[in-house]
Amino acid sequence: MDAVDRAEKGQIDANLGGGALKQRIARPGEEKSGGYRSIVFFRQGERAVFVYGFPKSERDSIKADEEEAFKEAAKHVLALTDREMAALVKKGDFVEVKRT
Repeated sequence: MDAVDRAEKGQIDANLGGGALKQRIARPGEEKSGGYRSIVFFRQGERAVFVYGFPKSERDSIKADEEEAFKEAAKHVLALTDREMAALVKKGDFVEVKRT
């Protein structure tokens, strides 16, 4: 949840636009620079949806067409009402992770 906590504080590694962010995530016991990259659909104070992740060692970044697809998808996901999102979680299309 560190990626979301940092985004809430305005510490965003890359703002792709349309509510899509790229956040770095550290490997256990290491720093963020060589760890993982995650695509998060984010609306401050409301919703964060992790949609894609990859190790930096396997891939430098996402491609331009993927970035565009993530931005378009973020618009739709972030426009969902709480009721719609709850129905998708219940159906198994999304998995809800709560902070402890």
